[in-house]
Amino acid sequence: MKYRFLIYINHAYAIPIGKPLQEEIQRRGYQVKWFSGLEDPKNLFPQNGELIDQIQDAVDYKPHVVLAVTDTVPDFISGLKVQVFHGFPANKRKGTDQFTIRGFFDLYCTQGPSSTGPFKKRQEKYKSFEVKETGWSKMDPLFPLEKTENEKPIILISSTFTRYYSLALKEDVVAEIERLSRTGKYQFMAVLHPKLGNETREKFRSMENENFKFYDTTDLIPLFKKADIMFSDTTSAIIEFLLQRKPVVTFQNNMPGSYLIDISKPSEIEKAFDKALEYPTDLIKEIDKFAEFSQPFTDGRSSGRVIQACIDFLHKDKSYLKPKPLNLIRKYKIRKQLNYWTLKTYSKAYTIPESN
Repeated sequence: MKYRFLIYINHAYAIPIGKPLQEEIQRRGYQVKWFSGLEDPKNLFPQNGELIDQIQDAVDYKPHVVLAVTDTVPDFISGLKVQVFHGFPANKRKGTDQFTIRGFFDLYCTQGPSSTGPFKKRQEKYKSFEVKETGWSKMDPLFPLEKTENEKPIILISSTFTRYYSLALKEDVVAEIERLSRTGKYQFMAVLHPKLGNETREKFRSMENENFKFYDTTDLIPLFKKADIMFSDTTSAIIEFLLQRKPVVTFQNNMPGSYLIDISKPSEIEKAFDKALEYPTDLIKEIDKFAEFSQPFTDGRSSGRVIQACIDFLHKDKSYLKPKPLNLIRKYKIRKQLNYWTLKTYSKAYTIPESN
């Protein structure tokens, strides 16, 4: 059977998550198209894939599977609704906000034990979806891991957009980075979350010199591979980087663990960099344990597991699942966002009988 897949996104940072899935779908000979619920990512197509521009055309496409790199998804589009996530649990909010069940999905393809455990508990509670641990598609290009051989230590700076945590919005931290870049001791690469404002981006662009380069991109894996260590705050990119078993220095991380070198003062930055670049044995052991907890798959084939999980579940008898909740307010918001008003909704998980 030639399955039709729809990759549903709202932001540009979803593209590196969707592209490995697209490659796997095409490798298997199936059909795949994209749809963006917001306008900004649309100018990144067709170079990244075939984009459906209008919501009515997405409905008419009648996908068998909708792969959502979003927290919600149009309930009126056909197909199995699958959440593949836009990041690892990053503890930006203490508690379990990242594990909120919004009542739209039939299948959650989780990255590893850190996300599988909480979602399994919710599966038992709600009984309207299933959870399958597959690994995260975005990480496929990271593997196999490669050793860095840089003449000068390369430090990747990554910053979240959340105002309270973002190091890019702390003037004293940025000033210290700029000072260190002019010493010639390190080579810096900097990347910012796309939701950070133009003023911040221009500030980092103005800092460029022979030892500091700003990258305006959402494709982080090539930068991960080049860097020896990362300097960050509280963002899921930290977890992505740690999968390489490389150290991360964080500034006032929300929930620092033994797998991080966390500091609280700009005056501590240089000393922390030097410690991280020594790759301390005890630290690396902690990073190993945390990486295994976050995503144990290191074969670069998570996209394959996601697609196979979708196909297997698509044909599975799902009559044991409860209908999804009414969700009237969220459904109204999606219709308002897309300016598409319909009473049509799929309250039960989409199924194709095996004989088809």
